[in-house]
Amino acid sequence: MTLTTGLGGSPRGPEFVSPGIFVSPGNEERAAGVPAGAPARRWPLVAAAGLALVAVSAGTGGAAGYLAGSPTAATPTTGATSVPPPVAGVPSDLVGAAARALPGVVSVQVRTGSGGASGSGFVFDDRGHIVTNNHVVAAQGSVTVVGSDGRRLTAEVVGTDPNSDIAVLRVTPSAALRPLAVADLSATRVGEPVLAVGSPLGLSGTVTAGIISALDRQVRLGGTVRQTAVQTDASINPGNSGGPLVNARGEVVGVNTAIATLEGGGSIGIGFAVPIDRARQVATTLIGRG
Repeated sequence: MTLTTGLGGSPRGPEFVSPGIFVSPGNEERAAGVPAGAPARRWPLVAAAGLALVAVSAGTGGAAGYLAGSPTAATPTTGATSVPPPVAGVPSDLVGAAARALPGVVSVQVRTGSGGASGSGFVFDDRGHIVTNNHVVAAQGSVTVVGSDGRRLTAEVVGTDPNSDIAVLRVTPSAALRPLAVADLSATRVGEPVLAVGSPLGLSGTVTAGIISALDRQVRLGGTVRQTAVQTDASINPGNSGGPLVNARGEVVGVNTAIATLEGGGSIGIGFAVPIDRARQVATTLIGRG
């Protein structure tokens, strides 16, 4: 059983088993993470069966998904055992945050001979570098980005890092492409309002609101090693991949990467983003190499 979400009905990656869900004999390989395309076996219908973590790029023919593993239920999250002091100066003006973020967010479109994929990205610096997800550009086709002003620019892939699911593109610098500021994660708190900005289902310039649900959620994104991710309940759907999760100041908290979904459905209010500290470090390294 392969989950299908987003444009074109392309596979988004195999299921994973949520903690506490029974795995029938012979299906352990699905729980361990067998790549998409392997022979599928049906799971028993039990409570919460079908819960899966899937990439949120939107394919238009080719498979743009990647493998993502199950969260670790026992991992404590920031703020789970103690109540932090109130954060002074956290604004509540999400309209202003959207206005600051949108000029720095782009749609990313990949075209290959057999189809392609689409996702989102954001401007990393004033030299034309764009951060997105590795799984968005993994099809290795021609890449273009569309800015908030509607201009379409040819992009070069500077470098990719599958383990962190981060990729860097480069386009001709433009005054219309404004670099986004990054947040200080050490000062970020669970419960803060955030916006997911990107092009879900090809709808460019879409903004959805929520809060930070957890800061140190252990998940497997892109590679085989579990890493911490920022969890949010902001609506994230296919096409949001690579777009920024921003706080109420318009600063990037993380790079939207995956969602939990039930039986191939869309967002159920559990999304994950690569923390901006890790994404910035990887992007800086890729730019230095490229």
